[in-house]
Amino acid sequence: MNRFRSLGIKDTIVFFGSARIKSRREAKKWYQALKAKYGKKRSLSSGEKRNLEDAATALAMSRYYEEAVELSGMLTRWSKRLSQHNRFVVCSGGGPGIMEAANKGAYLAGGKSLGLNISLPFEQFANAYISRDLNFDFHYFFMRKFWFVYLAKALIMFPGGFGTLDELMEVLTLLQTNKIKKRITVVLYGSAYWRDTINFGRMVDFGVISQSDLQLFTYADSPEETFKYLTKELRRNYPVETEVR
Repeated sequence: MNRFRSLGIKDTIVFFGSARIKSRREAKKWYQALKAKYGKKRSLSSGEKRNLEDAATALAMSRYYEEAVELSGMLTRWSKRLSQHNRFVVCSGGGPGIMEAANKGAYLAGGKSLGLNISLPFEQFANAYISRDLNFDFHYFFMRKFWFVYLAKALIMFPGGFGTLDELMEVLTLLQTNKIKKRITVVLYGSAYWRDTINFGRMVDFGVISQSDLQLFTYADSPEETFKYLTKELRRNYPVETEVR
């Protein structure tokens, strides 16, 4: 906490999402390499077909990396225009994939960003775009989650796996049970992914959550849509001084 105070970090916008999602450039390079490798073959083995399908999927999913970069940049530029400095700073889990994209967008926009990293046997390493002195390493997930939520005024959930689902469900549970007293705006980015992955409507039908629980989050499908919604909610929930034009 002392380091956040000394650097003037008051609150954050947290990006969650898969560490496995590649940038467009990286995914395209992989896909084209396989196409070139398999292109002269008359038939492909099941393993080769799977490799090609995986590369094609990675290329399609790379849109989320690029859109996370764009959205992070938009939010960072907006934050920098506020007369209250270091408000709503972009924060990620500090690793690759969507986390890297979030830090990269803030970096390209000339702003600060945090990385709350975790020691794992695979996937996780600190990306190159985290601001100096704002790269934190955690051993325990529960402490990392605490700091994600403690500083957050908004959460953007990009497509992800077990870790992203864990973070989403914990935050929704805390909001549902009113354990989080402050207002946190939650956006599920990529409605097709999230509606396919979690059928919240059927959970209501089965009576395990309430209809009102669906108001704990919203869906969004573009950086522009998300930016407009988030900035409106943040201005309403946490009024800041006039923006500097």
